[in-house]
Amino acid sequence: MKYGVAVRNMGPQSSRAGVIACARAAERAGFDAVFVSDHLCIPPDQTEGSDGRYLDVVATIAFLAGMTERIRVGISVLVLPYRPAVLTAKQLATIQELSGGRVILATGSGWMKPEFDALGADFRVRGRITTETLQVIHHLFDSDVPDAFAGATVKFPSFVFKPRPARPPIWIGGNGDAAIERVIKYGDGWHPMLKAEELKVKVEALKKRADDAGRPAPEIIVRRGMRLDDIGAARARIDAERDAGATYYIFDLGRYANEVAFARTIDVFMSKVAH
Repeated sequence: MKYGVAVRNMGPQSSRAGVIACARAAERAGFDAVFVSDHLCIPPDQTEGSDGRYLDVVATIAFLAGMTERIRVGISVLVLPYRPAVLTAKQLATIQELSGGRVILATGSGWMKPEFDALGADFRVRGRITTETLQVIHHLFDSDVPDAFAGATVKFPSFVFKPRPARPPIWIGGNGDAAIERVIKYGDGWHPMLKAEELKVKVEALKKRADDAGRPAPEIIVRRGMRLDDIGAARARIDAERDAGATYYIFDLGRYANEVAFARTIDVFMSKVAH
């Protein structure tokens, strides 16, 4: 099992000093990666816990990569329909290049309609845009001079795509059939929002489909909160996730008070719970 940790890029904890301290604490503690969460236009009635303050995730992982040395930087999850596909690929390639290959891209199609409305994005075709953006990312990372692309929602002529580092691993968010199809075609991992007891059967089916398609078994990522007042129970929860098929665990502390509380909690998790 690999372990990542969610750093709050929202609310009062998302100060410059706060996000730097948390990322560096996670690196010292031995986590594989830090993850931030994507929102761009929070409606006024959805601001509890954040006061509407959100750092852009693409800019934030670039910043955190520059503030750390070894830990990977990820987004859980990047809402692909919010952004132009080619620009997204270019930004990811740039951060991947400058970070020394430390980017993880978990993707999703989004759910908050008012946010789509504020961005002028069409909520009705978000699934189609998500799938085509994944196709574009693969297309561009495959060649220095990729061929012209003509999809239903994205079209562009041939152009030079440099720098072209190794494509970041792509994790597909979502629980439904469309998400599973994207895993088989474009994903290196599956990042569902399912309880452990719901996960096992679906993971076994996904692995069989991947094998039938000649694809390696995907990483299985879960993102969970966890109480640490009973270490034995916490370790048992990790065992249950592993038994259900999870290979990667993102520890989500929720609304931690500050970077000191964050560091204290993650040290307990990595020294006493992770195994």
